[in-house]
Amino acid sequence: MRVVPRRSKDREAAAPVGDAAPPRGGRGKRAKKRGAPPPAQAAAGAPGPAAPGADLPGPAGPGTGLPGTGLPDTGLPDTGVHGMGAPGAGVSTTDVSTTGVSTTGAPPVLDEAQRRRARAVERQRRAAELKKSRTAQRQATGGHERREREHRSALLVMVLTLGLLIAAVAVTGGMIAASMRTRPVALAAPLHVYPVTQTVPGPCQAGTQGITGQTASGQVCYQLAQGIAIRKVADLRQQKARGAAHDVAVTLRADDRKAFAALTKTSVGRDLAFVVGDRLVTTSRVDMEISDGKFILTGSSSQAEADRLVRDLKGR
Repeated sequence: MRVVPRRSKDREAAAPVGDAAPPRGGRGKRAKKRGAPPPAQAAAGAPGPAAPGADLPGPAGPGTGLPGTGLPDTGLPDTGVHGMGAPGAGVSTTDVSTTGVSTTGAPPVLDEAQRRRARAVERQRRAAELKKSRTAQRQATGGHERREREHRSALLVMVLTLGLLIAAVAVTGGMIAASMRTRPVALAAPLHVYPVTQTVPGPCQAGTQGITGQTASGQVCYQLAQGIAIRKVADLRQQKARGAAHDVAVTLRADDRKAFAALTKTSVGRDLAFVVGDRLVTTSRVDMEISDGKFILTGSSSQAEADRLVRDLKGR
């Protein structure tokens, strides 16, 4: 019985045994390095010791076949081809691999499963790189959009702050103006308002309840009735009237409005004398009852004359 590699049988079936190729040089060289006899010597000499329990056939006669191989016996001596690990073997059975991969240094041939795995790995690598690139792009785009949002938010806050500041200034200015308008004007001396009962040319005689005033025709005695005293007013200023004339506008406080309304009610069609201290400032005719405490003293021909009247009414 012989132990023959599977692929060697196919090759021996394809070609006559006498023309079989000698063993590959690579394995022969390694055998020389290990000290094994070269194939020629192995063919000339006796075969090495067989494995324990193996039956060594005798020399076959001409024309007899090799048992178990289906090949004719060529009459050649046994070449000592043994299984892997048999002592004294000249040629190893690993010269031709059962997988069909040559040992001559050529690049390994990948089967279909290995190619599929390689393609899958390549696809995964490309997908990972694409994902990483997209992530970096989103991060860059997101950073730019975030900066734009922050810029818009800062601009909106600035506009709102500016609007609030302008509104606050406007409200404050209005409040200041309103407070200035409603701030009471203190008079240096009480302003007395008397109804005029009678006008007599010349100065007033002693014991007469009246006051002497100066007119274009000379001195006049204004006989007076019971009046009111005003110590503060809400507003007292001159204002432009029609043409070149100017008026003096007076606004009384709530405390004096009721008394002034009663005084004007009984004095409609007559004059009122405005007296500061013991001096007659002006007289004015009452056209109607004044209940809201706001009235105008007319008759000033210029702004300077109206300013002088304002100062006189304030007692300055």
